[in-house]
Amino acid sequence: MPTERLKLSFASAVNERVRPLVDGAVRPDGIDLISTATHASETFWRELRFGDFDVCEMSLSSLLIAKSKGSDLVAIPAFPSRRFFQIELDRHADAGVAGPEDLVGKRVGVPEYQQTAALWLREILAHDFGVDPKSVRWYMEREERLSHGGAEFRPPTGISLERIPADKSLASMLMANELDAAFCRPNRGGASGNVIERSQSSLHAMDWSKLAPVFPDPIAEGKRFFDTHGYIPINHTYVLKGDLVRRHPWIALNLYKAFLEAKRVAERSLIDAIPMSLVFRWEYLARTRALFGDDPFPYGFEANRRALEDIARASHEQGLIASPLDVSTIFAPSTMEWS
Repeated sequence: MPTERLKLSFASAVNERVRPLVDGAVRPDGIDLISTATHASETFWRELRFGDFDVCEMSLSSLLIAKSKGSDLVAIPAFPSRRFFQIELDRHADAGVAGPEDLVGKRVGVPEYQQTAALWLREILAHDFGVDPKSVRWYMEREERLSHGGAEFRPPTGISLERIPADKSLASMLMANELDAAFCRPNRGGASGNVIERSQSSLHAMDWSKLAPVFPDPIAEGKRFFDTHGYIPINHTYVLKGDLVRRHPWIALNLYKAFLEAKRVAERSLIDAIPMSLVFRWEYLARTRALFGDDPFPYGFEANRRALEDIARASHEQGLIASPLDVSTIFAPSTMEWS
């Protein structure tokens, strides 16, 4: 390993597990990270379209698609975000949707059809609730020029997909009962802060009284999924440029070890990351651990094999990738053997 530290550009959204790397509290051996804190969708768009960063956060779905088309990106099994995506689906009160099974034949809006959240949503609806993606009328908000998939994206065979008009949004169409259900939950407090997303600055003035969650008890649904499948669905991972790994084979493991250390730093002060305005701070943390174990966000390939194999299978089943993909091939080999 050279004595001079290698400078690498690094882009990521910031949460407690990543912050020690972004602010320099944790430094990978032999590497100086030049950090850019960006919204995830901006990072994906910049990397997939322009190759802006040496190391960056990456949509798992977009990575699978890119790798199926010969991309040189190399992944590290550090997973900064994961969620139960199905519980974020809201329905209109007049849509005739009492539960997820009722989404057959309905109009459902997602920010982008091929994004990881939408991929997991369709996987869960299909395999847990019997809702075939081909039985749903899908609507996509993100416009072509800002799409992760670019203008070349075409919906898979048999899928009904329309783009939302430029003067509308997921929220406005759901409010107007022009959609039966949509991903709107994270935006109820106002704009998402994502410069890639369509402006929704008027959301705070909207009347949400006609909307309700498709899953009225999100914690119970999350627990059901976790008990059934054994994981919280993975949203993002991290990638390096392949030519960098070939020139400097040591950087993949050094970076992965730094991600692990940043996560350990975050875990030691996790209670401090919970806002003081949430009265039951300790209770929230205790309940999370009781429901999902001491580490709901495990890193490493083997600890996440089932989730990774499920999403790779789903990507193929849903027509996003043409052939089955061995998900183990997308990660740097040295990181696969380190625990």
